[in-house]
Parts: sequence; structure tokens; C-alpha cells
Amino acid sequence: MSPQFATYPSLTDRVVLISGGASGIGADMVRAFASSGARVGLLDVQDAPARALVAELSEARHAPLYLRCDVTDIDALQASIEDVRARLGPVAVLVNNAANDQRHSIGEVTADYWDNSFDVNLRHHFFAAQAVHPHMKELGFGSIINFSSISWRFGADQMVTYATAKGAVVALTRALARSFGPDNIRVNAIEPGAVITERQRELWFKTQDAIDQTVQRQLIRRVLLGEEIARAALFLAADDSRMITKQSITVDAGLR
Repeated sequence: MSPQFATYPSLTDRVVLISGGASGIGADMVRAFASSGARVGLLDVQDAPARALVAELSEARHAPLYLRCDVTDIDALQASIEDVRARLGPVAVLVNNAANDQRHSIGEVTADYWDNSFDVNLRHHFFAAQAVHPHMKELGFGSIINFSSISWRFGADQMVTYATAKGAVVALTRALARSFGPDNIRVNAIEPGAVITERQRELWFKTQDAIDQTVQRQLIRRVLLGEEIARAALFLAADDSRMITKQSITVDAGLR
């Protein structure tokens, strides 16, 4: 029997902002939210895949809006968020997805490398949440979904800066949930496992054997795809999860 997945009427016409939405998990989330009838704004620096994704979804209830934005440039990020508000309306759902899981040895890490890693993997989460807070307060509700990773739980020694930043994302999520809760704004995190995106295949899982070895470490032995992560994001964005906040949900097929 084919799986049957939930639909969420509360997401229809809701404004959703997704950073890093041009490819990988981000693109799968853009597809999922657009298919749910949401007004999706996506921020990225990858023009070609972003435009291809917008064209792919041109027949959706609302075609996604692509804005070129480097999330490490906080002034540009804040301006893009206000542009989304002007063109689509106040943001009801923020998905802080943009990241870079670059590998490195301990000896390679310089102060600049550390700062740059935190800029792309952590800092923009806070400033995007800060910028959409007035939108959500005006609406009387909101959902912020921050992207962490299981890497910090494993102690990933080949991506220390990334893992450290992603551990901090969980701490940030808990702090923002407490701060924004009185305004009926929920803040949660998702911790994906070994999601086999096109980028992961190109950089880290170059052979089928490498993928198979990872799948064998999972309790559910199927390749983990971005669409599974997107379904978790849909739930956390929808009214169905309206009493869930300050949580971090792991989607990793039981990787061990």
C-alpha cells in the first residue's frame, strides 16, 4: 500500500519564508508548502536552481517568490524579509534552513573560518526571527522552525564548527520559544539525520556503497530524503501543532 500523507488546510494562503530554499531540503520544503497552497518566499544565492524551482511550481495556488539574499549579510536579510512582507504579506511561518555542513580537520580551523561557519549556520536564525516577530505579533500567531542537525549529538569531529553551531540552534530555539510564547508564537527545531540530497551525493556520499553503509546504521533502512523532513516542517507550521513549542524533533530514521 502506498503511504498516505496529511494535508493541512490551515497553511492555505499563509505566508511562509524559507531560507536556503533553492536546493536540497530547502527546495523540498518549498515544494511541500507551495503544494499546500501557501504563499512561499524563498531566500538563496543560487539563482539558476531557484528560478528553475519557481518555474516548476508555477501552477501552484501561489507561485513561490524568489529573492536573492546572502543570509550572512544581516542588513540584506532584514531588507528581504520586509520585501516579502510588502509583496506577500506578514510572515506567519519562518523556516531558518540555510546552512553549510562543510567538513574540516581541527587544525584547519582559523578564527575567520569559525566566525564564517557560525554566520551561515546560526547567526541568521536569530536575526530572521527578530525581524519576523512584529509580523507574527500583528497576526496574533506564528511558527518559527529552526534547523539544527543530529551532528552535534554524535560529536562530529570532521565538522566541529557546524556541529557546535547546530547545538547552539537548539539552545536558541528554547530561548526564543520562551520569549515569543506570550505572543502566541511557537519556536521549534528540526534535527535531520543523513539526508541524501544531490549536494550530499556530490560531496560526501559519492558511491552507492557509502549510502548503503549509512542506511544500514538506521533503524528504518530506507534512504532518508528531504521530503521526509519537509513533512515534519509542514506539521510544525500548521495549526495542528499549535500547542507544541520549545521542542527539537529528530528525523533520522533512527541513525545510530
